[in-house]
Amino acid sequence: MRRDLILAGVILGLALLIGGRAPVFLTVATLDDIATDTAILAMMALAQMLVILTRGIDLSVAAMLALCGMAAALAGQALPDAPVGLLLLLGLGLGIALGAINGAFVAGLKVPPIVVTLASLSLYRGATFLLSGGRWVSSHDMPAPFREFPTERLFGVTHLVWFAVLAVLLAYGGLRFTRFGRSIYAYGGNPSAARYVGIASERVLFSAYAISGGVAGLCGALWVGRYGIAFTDAAQGFELQIIAACVIGGVSIAGGIGTVLGCLLGVIFLGMIGNALPIMAISPFWQMLISGAVILAAVMLNRQRGRAAKIILHPKPVESAR
Repeated sequence: MRRDLILAGVILGLALLIGGRAPVFLTVATLDDIATDTAILAMMALAQMLVILTRGIDLSVAAMLALCGMAAALAGQALPDAPVGLLLLLGLGLGIALGAINGAFVAGLKVPPIVVTLASLSLYRGATFLLSGGRWVSSHDMPAPFREFPTERLFGVTHLVWFAVLAVLLAYGGLRFTRFGRSIYAYGGNPSAARYVGIASERVLFSAYAISGGVAGLCGALWVGRYGIAFTDAAQGFELQIIAACVIGGVSIAGGIGTVLGCLLGVIFLGMIGNALPIMAISPFWQMLISGAVILAAVMLNRQRGRAAKIILHPKPVESAR
């Protein structure tokens, strides 16, 4: 909690600093844009957090987003009268299937997560190319309701933001109040002890990757509708931003440590950086440098935090006086 408060303070200070130089940054319109632009990042970061909590990683999420988004766009092109909900369910269902493939290799065959998801990253990108034949699906090829849905407003807030709010509530409730959530933390903290107390480790791992895929698939459909285009290289490198948001938010890459609030703060931090630097007319290359420096600092901070926790949980024995 202390780390989350520090990060919240940094975000607030950064917002005031940027607002002092560019007052437009603190307007309601800009804050609304930031919330809408980071909604998909928030959803996918929360799903990635589940995987990282199990001491794993999913590098294929952006590729799954592209493949599921392409499938939804092609379905919308072929069936222009299809309901928006059906296209979203198509992305969600396909994403769950793709994530389940990753989960089967990680949980069932015990293949290291980085190997599995690095391979599936290439596999799913290739599948996107084969599915589309290398073509782009542009906005005029998609049904208008599908294009307009992500940025339509309910009670003054875009649908994308409402989806992100729902994801936050589900993640918080699932991790805090369900057996699955407790199992995620227990397995990530100590896999051997988790198995010893009867936690179904394979089921936990499989479910984490399936959820990650499902969220990526849903976000793929929302992404295509939001930006009005589907192509093979959509969201290229987006997985790095997702992982960065988790790490900045205090999710330990060693597993077992992380909160929904911290992850959300990491998303907000990256969203502020991404939206503030263009407003301040700062070069995109400086943005990359700043983001990289912040990620490195966050990793070092998490490492020190992990060492401190290890000392507290496993103190060195005190030698008795002879």
